[in-house]
Amino acid sequence: MLLRNLAVNRLAYSSATRLQFRKVFSRDITFSTFRMATGTTSSSPAPALNDESSYKPRYIDIGINLADPIFRGRYHGTQRHTDDLSAVVSRAQEVGCHKLIITGSDFTSSRHALDIAKEYPGTVYTTAGIHPCSSAIFSTTHSHVDTNGHTMPCDPDPSAPISEDDEPDAERTTLIIKELRSLIEEARGSAGPGNKPSPLVALGEFGLDYDRLHYCSKKIQLHAFAAQLDLALSLEPQLPLFLHSRAAHGDFVGLLKAKFGPGLERLGRGAVVHSFTGTADEMRELMDLGLYVGTNGCSFKTADNCAVVREIRLDRLMLETDGPWCEVRPSHEGWKYLIEQPPKPSTPTPDAMDAAENGTAELVVVDTRDRKKPKQPSKKPQKKEPDVPERFKTVKKEKWVEGAMVKGRNEPCMIERVGKIVAGIKGVTIEEVCEAAWRNTTKVFPVDE
Repeated sequence: MLLRNLAVNRLAYSSATRLQFRKVFSRDITFSTFRMATGTTSSSPAPALNDESSYKPRYIDIGINLADPIFRGRYHGTQRHTDDLSAVVSRAQEVGCHKLIITGSDFTSSRHALDIAKEYPGTVYTTAGIHPCSSAIFSTTHSHVDTNGHTMPCDPDPSAPISEDDEPDAERTTLIIKELRSLIEEARGSAGPGNKPSPLVALGEFGLDYDRLHYCSKKIQLHAFAAQLDLALSLEPQLPLFLHSRAAHGDFVGLLKAKFGPGLERLGRGAVVHSFTGTADEMRELMDLGLYVGTNGCSFKTADNCAVVREIRLDRLMLETDGPWCEVRPSHEGWKYLIEQPPKPSTPTPDAMDAAENGTAELVVVDTRDRKKPKQPSKKPQKKEPDVPERFKTVKKEKWVEGAMVKGRNEPCMIERVGKIVAGIKGVTIEEVCEAAWRNTTKVFPVDE
């Protein structure tokens, strides 16, 4: 009742009274503004923001497996929902992902990727190559694992590795490289309307993967990697390289140096080692060789992973999703960088406190007695809001509806999370991350010409 009788706008109080400032108001009075007599009022314009609020992020997803049947609604040979590839591309563009590079990991996906690129000229680009997990085709037994057209999941598999007794097949290798060269030359000759460059922007994905030897043995992987490096050297002009290295750093770097020189002097347009999950020392060696490093959800799984990301120089950074795999999950160490922290309560400045003590501060009160009381919360259990809000509706594939994302199917629109996590880990702005990645990507891959 005390404040109802207040007839003046000025209040002088002691330090002890100041500590009880918030307790003075009854439930019928709301503290509206605390204005300094120095001239600052509630009608004054807010200070100009010189941060990221006016920056619109732009992304290039350097590694997205859009040729995977999942993006056509097919899962392990079964059509679960309508083909929604166009919606996937639209969502990517909505978050500022203006360029997508589809990964070609075998002949089938490489050809499908080129078909998709023709549907989205100037937005979708492709690579062509034989992934290490698809490299069993270079062997005498040709023991390739049937995946129903799907790309290989990014997680390791504990299954028994393929025997190292299989030998490389020289005749088959010649035919594979000839077919790959033909595919590349055909794609290079199919420039878009208006003399636009070919959608094929890199040779790859190829390299070594010792985490998943159940798909292909080390011996055959090394043979396939060397054969494709020879192809890269023979192309005129050279294509940039889209490389894969998992738990195989020594052999990976050794072969690159053997083919391109100790400092990779004979590497023409540059290369990126995508989906990097190696150590800090391995990453530094790649950067010292002039290679770029691609980051996605797999790069943020552990504290050690995040420590490596922190050391990636901005001038060597590229961003990717590697969808439909490698999504960022709540169990990942990097997830915490997606959680918005509530704003800290403001603390009155010393000048404000002095003004209050001297009676030169203005107190404005608003009588809210006639306002409606807030509704009582429902007794029904409420669904807990996620700590990281979803930009788009997400459902299980069995409950898919038009316009929805599919739970567990990573999409290129999620690259904004990759960028935000990298910025959080490195302690820089999202603008610095996006612009650095854009510069690096367009320097290597001809997607902005």
